[in-house]
Amino acid sequence: MIDRERIRTTDRMTVALDAVEAGIDAASPENVLRDSISVTDGMLTIGDSAFDLSGYNDVFVLGGGNAAGRIASHLASVLGPTLSGGVVVTDDPVPAGPVDVVEGTHPVPSAANRDGARRLLEAARAAGSDTLAVVAVTGGGSALLAAPVEEVSLADLGGLTDALVRSGAPIDRINAVRKHVSAVKGGRLACELAPATTVGVVFSDVTSDDPSVIGSGPLSPDPTSYDDALAVLSAYGVDAPESVTRHLQRGAAGEVGETPGPGDSAFDDVSIHILADNATATAAAREVCAAAGFEPLVLSSSIRGESQAAAVTHVAVAEEIQRRGDPVEPPAAILSGGETTVAVGDGDGTGGPNQEFALRAGVDLPARTVCCAVDTDGLDGSTDAAGAIVDPDTVDDARRARAALAAHDVHGYLDERDAVVRTGATGTNVSDLRVLLVPE
Repeated sequence: MIDRERIRTTDRMTVALDAVEAGIDAASPENVLRDSISVTDGMLTIGDSAFDLSGYNDVFVLGGGNAAGRIASHLASVLGPTLSGGVVVTDDPVPAGPVDVVEGTHPVPSAANRDGARRLLEAARAAGSDTLAVVAVTGGGSALLAAPVEEVSLADLGGLTDALVRSGAPIDRINAVRKHVSAVKGGRLACELAPATTVGVVFSDVTSDDPSVIGSGPLSPDPTSYDDALAVLSAYGVDAPESVTRHLQRGAAGEVGETPGPGDSAFDDVSIHILADNATATAAAREVCAAAGFEPLVLSSSIRGESQAAAVTHVAVAEEIQRRGDPVEPPAAILSGGETTVAVGDGDGTGGPNQEFALRAGVDLPARTVCCAVDTDGLDGSTDAAGAIVDPDTVDDARRARAALAAHDVHGYLDERDAVVRTGATGTNVSDLRVLLVPE
């Protein structure tokens, strides 16, 4: 999975890469679904729920996100001829029997995303009370299921997405805006599917594991409003396209219908099953570190905030371990997950939150310590990198490193030093994974 030929490695770096790779692999749909979705004697089991397939005339698979194609493929294999068809939109397409797997783009929506989302909506509208709809909702779904409202063009939706990502706003705030310019998000897909029995198969890439935030919550009641969306634009200085602002203002004035909220009857026959999250990846990485002789310390699977600030905190923990043996004795492995952000603003630098985390950590890492930070979907920011791996030797020009960090332009610095981690599309997305190894 990891392209190791392009990375400068040491023995400790190899352990860190092994741990990260194990974490991503543990969260792959193939491994997660093998134990959580099956069909026995005509009963479809998803998580802790069972569905009698004989009670439905049609069984469809719908959805969108980085893992949606692989989820659809697994469902096609277990459902066999019972599966009627469906539509999923993903950037990692694989064959899925009668399910139409549409290849889209991530993180910026494209015409393929829009067209795929429209086909998904058509399939949803054809569902009836005798339909079972299994819907894949995973990280990346917000971009891949791009179905802008009529007043907003695809180009303007792309401009909004870019501005939101550059703002440094947390994902729940970003998705509050996305929901209110979409025909799919914020529970609207559930409305289109009603009165079908709808089952959400969810891979969480958000720290809260809140279904209303994951993939912008296409199957979940939306607790946010048009006023909230406008407040996000104001609070984070987002220069949204005029069509977006105008639509949100019309919604706030009551001229456009609000997203469905808690208590809406559209959710009466909807169940949500979160089958994988960041803890899935963190636990697997922890086992690899322990097997290699490092005492694992999991800080949290919900780390958030500004990327460079988070890196400084992680380094401080590493220093405490090395200097005082607190809270664990070295050799130790510090692990964390979650999703940090970078406020790029109007700059044109290349990199991403995990590359910034790694380089900022590298500036201050204690001797012989290793830091690896990746996005589990294989795409960190605006580059082809999943993240980066560093040790103190990586930062051989601290002044230039700090300048790159200040400009949010870290990719070139890291790539020149063979520190960029590349995986390609991983077929999953459970947010970020970080491993710091502190030797004796």
